[in-house]
Amino acid sequence: MVERATGTDEPGTGPGPLGSGRAMAVRLVAVAVTLLLALVVAYVVVILSGPPTVDDLRDRAGLDGKRELLVGVKDDQPGVAEYRPDGTWAGFDIDIAHLIAEELDFRRSEVRFLAIESEDRARMQAVGTDRRRIGVDLVIASYSITPEREATAGVTFSAPYLYTEQSVVTLKAHAPVATLEDLRGRKVCSLATATSEGPAQRAGAQVISRKRISECFRALDAGDVEAVSTDAAILAGFVHRDPGKYTHHDIGLDAIEAWGVNVGENEALRDLVDLALYRSRNDAGDARWEEAYDRHLRREQTADDTASIAVDQQPTVGEVAVRQWPWERVG
Repeated sequence: MVERATGTDEPGTGPGPLGSGRAMAVRLVAVAVTLLLALVVAYVVVILSGPPTVDDLRDRAGLDGKRELLVGVKDDQPGVAEYRPDGTWAGFDIDIAHLIAEELDFRRSEVRFLAIESEDRARMQAVGTDRRRIGVDLVIASYSITPEREATAGVTFSAPYLYTEQSVVTLKAHAPVATLEDLRGRKVCSLATATSEGPAQRAGAQVISRKRISECFRALDAGDVEAVSTDAAILAGFVHRDPGKYTHHDIGLDAIEAWGVNVGENEALRDLVDLALYRSRNDAGDARWEEAYDRHLRREQTADDTASIAVDQQPTVGEVAVRQWPWERVG
């Protein structure tokens, strides 16, 4: 009788291939689980140690649930920020405030403007219609960034949103003013706490300080002072409003006046403002800054060829570190 072989040594028989397939499947599952765990760990590490999301910044800034954004602005600077007789606000700073507010998810109707004096910009205390002091969320009030101001408690600046320079305005019949030294011994009006006070004083001018730039122009019109000195972007609005009345003098100062937004001690809000400015600067389809410049400052520059008013390009803004998914918009 012939016995049937039952061993496993014959090629192609026995459990070998089936066992190999199961082992391979186990190994693939192990690799997949390992990769998944690695991704989970990496995600947790990013969440815990990476930069904040925009939602994180909004929460830290205290914007979640906030129904009104309070913005301190000037109210007597035509072309920059002015409260008009019809009860509306207009000017370059006003448009920049709306640009930032829109990026912070506030509608135009949810932005409340409050007049603020120069000396109150660091304290972020504006004045309501009832003359009571009101703390604001942002100060956008032709506020130049300087090392001294940055070192002041309660002052945190955003990136610059406009570059301008200091200049001088006199009545039309005044002799040309090429430098501040031409006003040595003369009465020159400037804003209290303004960056223009120092250069005028060092040049030997007799500086008369006022709280409001409109008060300086009233003094100039009355003959109480010989000139008004402050940022060119501020002065240009008065020259443009009364053509033929004033002369705007370029005094050749090298210093650049970089206007920034004060957010107080709210660093998360500073990052959100910078992010708004970064988007505006780097989004080719976003022309809001350029439209604001054309609407208010370029028309003044066109009518005033005796002094440079402001740089017609939005200042460069550094990228803000925020955590995002590839499909989310940052810049």
